[in-house]
Amino acid sequence: MGGSSSSEQVAETETRSFFNQGELSELKSDFETGGVEKVQPLIKKKATDLDKTELNIAVTGESGTGKSTFINAMRGLQSDDPGAAEVGTTETTMEPAGYSHPTLPNVRYWDLPGMGTKQFPAAKYLTEMKFERFDFFIIISGCRFRENDVKLAKEITRLGKKFYFVRSKIDADLYSMRKQKKVVNEEEELEKIRSDTVRRLAEAGFPNPTVFLISSLEPDQFDFIQLNEELEGDLNNVKKRIFVLALPNLSVEIVQRKYEILKKHIWMFATLSGGLGAVPVPGFPLACDIGILIEAIVHFRKCLGLDDASLRRLAKRAGKPVEELKATVKAPLLGEITPDVIVRLGWGAAVINVSALEFALDFVPVIDSIFGAGPSFLMPYKILSAALNDLTENAERVVKVAFETD
Repeated sequence: MGGSSSSEQVAETETRSFFNQGELSELKSDFETGGVEKVQPLIKKKATDLDKTELNIAVTGESGTGKSTFINAMRGLQSDDPGAAEVGTTETTMEPAGYSHPTLPNVRYWDLPGMGTKQFPAAKYLTEMKFERFDFFIIISGCRFRENDVKLAKEITRLGKKFYFVRSKIDADLYSMRKQKKVVNEEEELEKIRSDTVRRLAEAGFPNPTVFLISSLEPDQFDFIQLNEELEGDLNNVKKRIFVLALPNLSVEIVQRKYEILKKHIWMFATLSGGLGAVPVPGFPLACDIGILIEAIVHFRKCLGLDDASLRRLAKRAGKPVEELKATVKAPLLGEITPDVIVRLGWGAAVINVSALEFALDFVPVIDSIFGAGPSFLMPYKILSAALNDLTENAERVVKVAFETD
């Protein structure tokens, strides 16, 4: 293959999302001296490191602003679900409380006490809360941002961290307006709230601030999804990966973003599954480590919200029977993933007829000579690609049924 094709450039960019230049050079050197088997340990270490990546998100604001409800919504939970943050009308947070994501425990949302209380005066707040451990901050107000919110935002800026202004309980505001007026123009009222909030923050020293209007009880409405998109865009590639995979499936677009990230992992799993140590599996035309393939497929299924626990949480959030959501998913995908299931679903059926050259034109990660040749990589890659496509299509159908969208 002469020159650098667009597919090579895309794959190289995707690979660099997870590997630095030194690691890429090591991969090339190890392959040249020892082949695929020698590069497998580095790839395995990188996959393990990615799984251990931590993301710590601080949620702060005065008591009663809806911090706990927001944390639950971001994790796809409701207040009575196991592991949910305690919701109350009084100050329930007396010290930083971390809440892990139900399927990706390295993602943690931290409920911080409000700044400026007797327990946490402003002068000691930054030290007491250990600000350096957080990746970014969500500052929530249930009515209007107070002096302490502004002070906190300025301190976060001084420390070089990112923060986001979130105006919560928008659904309650609109409900109150409807009780007072017979007719409410929702768009106009939302714009009034936004304009007033932006004006007050500008007066306090934040020119042109972005304010997200949300309801944590209706996360598919208002600015909730836009907030997540903004958070995602401000993270580096490794942190962005885990943030997106931890998002609740509120839309088809979120499912698609998860697919794009998981697609970038396929070549690593395929490389680990192939090689000289692989053994033949009944029903498969080539040898591969079937355990790694199954582990990858189960991981994809969980990230796409198709495991039993995730489906139950989504059904509860959408107010639908979980059986209705499960009915949209291919039956084999809901049970144990076995070699027989892989064969029955036909995920590896087309491998025999695909040449290594045709494959290399389709995907060339890092250095084409490492991964673009040899059926021991081609077959696992094609199986995982087909599995991910199938799982994504089913996840999209579930979301459409859950939220009754086209």
